[in-house]
Amino acid sequence: MRVEMLTVPECPNGPVLEERLAVVLADRPGVEVLHRVVEDQGAAGRLGMRGSPTLLVDGIDPFAAPGTPTSVSCRLYRTADGRVDGAPSVEELRRVLGQSGTPAAADPSTGPAGRGGRGRLAPVEGGHRAVQQAVLRSFAVVGRAPEAADLDRVTRPYGVPAAQVLAELAAEDFLTLDETGRIRAAYPFLATETDHVVHIAGGSSVWAMCAIDALGIPVMLGRDADITSTDPVTGRPIRVEFTGGRARWQPASAVVSHGVRAAGGPAASACCGYLRFFTDRATAAHWIEARPGLSGEILTQTQAERLGTAIFGPLLTTGIEQPG
Repeated sequence: MRVEMLTVPECPNGPVLEERLAVVLADRPGVEVLHRVVEDQGAAGRLGMRGSPTLLVDGIDPFAAPGTPTSVSCRLYRTADGRVDGAPSVEELRRVLGQSGTPAAADPSTGPAGRGGRGRLAPVEGGHRAVQQAVLRSFAVVGRAPEAADLDRVTRPYGVPAAQVLAELAAEDFLTLDETGRIRAAYPFLATETDHVVHIAGGSSVWAMCAIDALGIPVMLGRDADITSTDPVTGRPIRVEFTGGRARWQPASAVVSHGVRAAGGPAASACCGYLRFFTDRATAAHWIEARPGLSGEILTQTQAERLGTAIFGPLLTTGIEQPG
């Protein structure tokens, strides 16, 4: 199967489609996605691009209605519930790529960890992505959220106060705020102590909200890092060293639980407490079984790393557009 992604230069929805494809193809390492940047209408006609982004599967656009003209314009997709989105949903991608669905507990895109299939990359509009990236970089560099004045400088070109943008980001579960409006967490970082500590090479030591978040931080930053955590059953330490993009786990038998609380809600309450490191599958299974109402899967090291990459990999590598 040949999978191609066609986008115009700096298409804001290209990374969204790329993130969702990474999730769908996480367990199919033999399938590679070819990326093509389309500069003009002539190239769009030759390649079959019907708006950006376009996905071709063996040369066919499975989302285009008969007679749809080629175009370099921004493309919109209609979701199953009638909403408009900038890229096909994970469910639709699975359908056209011939894959059945997987349990929400093991799939960051269809559960709260991945914002129900919408991913964690904030939209460009209204300064949302600019603020998100400023917050993430502050955590990475100094280990804490930026000051309000710094964020006001970020949002000034967009003509909106930072407090408004933060509230909107919180409402869409890109971050969480305390009762005073201060940043409590910005996935994957948490401002208060957790069991998951990430020591960033040449940077700060930070707390991650969960195991998957911790695994996503080195990929998101493109930096070496040392992750330390604790098995909640045995109390034994677990360490994951990222060097040159490769991870080394101690102990070698370590796994990750990927659970979702039945009551749902934002990721911070619905699943972050249930995405944990364990020394082996037996302790993970025991821990999951002891929690009624928790839908849980046990992920291998490779699966856990791929999920962290799929969720957090694009957050700082995708640029923003300055207004006006």
